[in-house]
Amino acid sequence: MSEIEDLAIEPASAPNTVAAGHNGGPPLEAEHRPEWGDSGIGNYFYWKAAHRAAWRNTSPGIVAFRIRKAERLGLTYEEYTLEILERGRHLQIEDVERIAEIKQARTARAASMLFARSR
Repeated sequence: MSEIEDLAIEPASAPNTVAAGHNGGPPLEAEHRPEWGDSGIGNYFYWKAAHRAAWRNTSPGIVAFRIRKAERLGLTYEEYTLEILERGRHLQIEDVERIAEIKQARTARAASMLFARSR
């Protein structure tokens, strides 16, 4: 009779909370989120087409010119091109203040990326 009492005293195994046929891993598909985000669609496709046209329809000669000019000013190609697209003018060596602002924004972006990675 002591054997029966020993079996009754042993704790039962934890209840199985996983549904049959599931291995308990994470979901295979995350909840669908549209590429324009959670807010309304607005002008998303117009902006997307304009962005594509601004960055892809540049001749190799223009790209080479911008790269050389950006290197002389201490900027990247993207920074120099964004300045042309946003302000509508080419930066010159005399634009010391604006070039300093761009470089300062670059270091701030890099610092925030490092901070985000360390978290």
